[in-house]
Amino acid sequence: MGKRIVIALGGNALGNNLPEQMIAVKQTAKAIADLIEDGHQVILSHGNGPQVGMIQNAMTELTRSDPEKYIPCPLSVCVAMSQGYIGYDLQNALREELLDRGINKGVATVLTQVEVDPKDPAFANPTKPIGAFMSKEEAETLVKERDYQVVEDAGRGYRRVVASPKPQSIVEIQSIRDMVDAGLVVVACGGGGIPVYTTEGHHLKGAAAVIDKDFASAVMAQQLEADTLIILTAVEKVAVNFGKPNQQWLDSLTPDEADAYAAEGQFAPGSMLPKVQAAVEFARSAPGRSSLITLLEKAKDGVAGKTGTVIKG
Repeated sequence: MGKRIVIALGGNALGNNLPEQMIAVKQTAKAIADLIEDGHQVILSHGNGPQVGMIQNAMTELTRSDPEKYIPCPLSVCVAMSQGYIGYDLQNALREELLDRGINKGVATVLTQVEVDPKDPAFANPTKPIGAFMSKEEAETLVKERDYQVVEDAGRGYRRVVASPKPQSIVEIQSIRDMVDAGLVVVACGGGGIPVYTTEGHHLKGAAAVIDKDFASAVMAQQLEADTLIILTAVEKVAVNFGKPNQQWLDSLTPDEADAYAAEGQFAPGSMLPKVQAAVEFARSAPGRSSLITLLEKAKDGVAGKTGTVIKG
């Protein structure tokens, strides 16, 4: 019997620009179709770093060209834009690959909002750089006029920084669940989701933040009661002492073992650490759940237990 699997696609599954993305998604679709062909229910999430940066830069240049005519585009809207065009390429590539294999299964992208806590400590310490480099004068203007927070970036200029709060819940989870139950392949939580929080009544307000896509995927997997969370990255397995003579690839980890390695500093912040933490979070969320970290092209073998790093309680 097939499993319900949430897959968090890494940057190598999408490329860094539009032409690269159109090529990359064709290979991505083949790996995902392998799992669907084996009878698994698949829900996809993905990153959006280069893509949302491109959109943000374009919007910044537009505003600079005529500040009287064009107003700044909120980051939450830029995330929504990136979800739309990445989903467009992904769902078309996957639909084509499935039909080529004789599988008539619908594929749909859900513009996904993810709730965050406006009191999350991350908002008091924004660290995630976004958008174009600016001169000191431009940065000072944005600080004064728009209350942006900026940092000097290694002598290359100034950049805006935003918070990266922890995801709390997926707003569109019922819609996603209904579509999965109906047999569709769903692309959701792109770029970690559009960060929002509740203000008055039921109103959701976009936050100037970015959410880690692996943590958002773990929350979505929990809310969908998935069996497995797969986090795809640039290496086949997780390693300790990475890049050193005593490097050791890991076939499996318990959550406690993963925590101990993380406390030792074995996993790089901003790289493998959040992937391991998200994998642990999901594996701990209910009995029988497991997480897998591996390469895109090894996803099928990983689900079959042939490779990758499995985290299971």
